[in-house]
This record gives sequence, C-alpha cells and structure tokens, in this order.
Amino acid sequence: MTSSPNKADGGAPAADGGAADQQTGLARLETVLVARYGELRQHLTRRLGSQDWADEALQDTYLRLNKTEAAGDLHNPIAYLFRAALNVALNRNRAEKRRLKAAEIEALFHIADDVPDAQRIVEGRADLARLKQIMAKLPMRQRSILLAARLDGLSRQEIADRFGISVSLVEKELRAAQAYCVSRFRRGKP
Repeated sequence: MTSSPNKADGGAPAADGGAADQQTGLARLETVLVARYGELRQHLTRRLGSQDWADEALQDTYLRLNKTEAAGDLHNPIAYLFRAALNVALNRNRAEKRRLKAAEIEALFHIADDVPDAQRIVEGRADLARLKQIMAKLPMRQRSILLAARLDGLSRQEIADRFGISVSLVEKELRAAQAYCVSRFRRGKP
C-alpha cells in the first residue's frame, strides 16, 4: 500500500469513487501505528497497567485496521489509534470478566444433586415402612399425640385440648413416643 494518490490517469483521483482515498487513510493509520508503536504502547501500558495487555490491544487494533472499510479523514491518527486500542483492551477485559475461571468450573462439577437417586429412594421407602411398623406398636394415645405433633403440626396446647389432658402430659407422652421410635429405629427392629 502507498500513501500517494493513484497516478494512473495523470494524478487525478481514482475513478472508483474514492477507494484510493480510503486505502490511503488506512495505509496512513498503519504507517502511524508502526512508526509510533513504542509511544502508543507506552501510553496504553500506563493506562491499562500491563505491557502485555497493551501489546495485545495494539496487535488486535492492527488486525482490525485491515478489516475496516473506511477510516475517513483523520485529523489526529495517534488519538484514533490509541482510542481504538484502548477500546479493544476494555472489550477484552469485559469478556474475560464474564468467563468462568477454572476453579469456578471445577466447583460446578461438585455441586450436590438434590434429586435422590434410585438407591436413596428405595432406602427412604424402606425406612418409612420400618417407621410405620415401629409406630404401630406404640400405645394408641402416644401414637396419636406423635402424629398430631409431627404430621399435623399442632401445638402442645391444641393436642392437650384435643385429648383432654394437661400440656405436661402431652410433652411426657411425646417424649416417650419419640424415644421409643428412635431406639427401635437405631436397633433396626420394627
């Protein structure tokens, strides 16, 4: 690429509607980028806090210049290149922040699955059947008080009113029923 106008027709502008002017603008940007690379790199390094980021941003900027359709007439190509490289670096930084780190990905693999597997379902059903057998051997009043407290969610006072007994007797019967169920369950006997 050259920075001089097309001289094929005696110095007149190219007949392709200004394509030579666009190419001249892009060629000028490339020339400025190469010639002032050190200066741009130094400014970007200060702004970004990393020479590696500055180098990557300038490299990406150079590659994007080749994809640009028109650069137009730039009054300050250094400022344009600096801003373009800074935007590239900022966009890359935003993209990096959105990506999960390796440790975060690894942690996702170790999240407990709340859905029980088939073995846990079978074990749960067996435990429930065993508990029903154990509760069936409780005296009627203890079983009824236990069910009223645990399944129905009734308060001690409501249970006392329902059975016509004192709250302290409800608590005594409830403790006895729970102790019986726990001891039988731990022993593995119904």
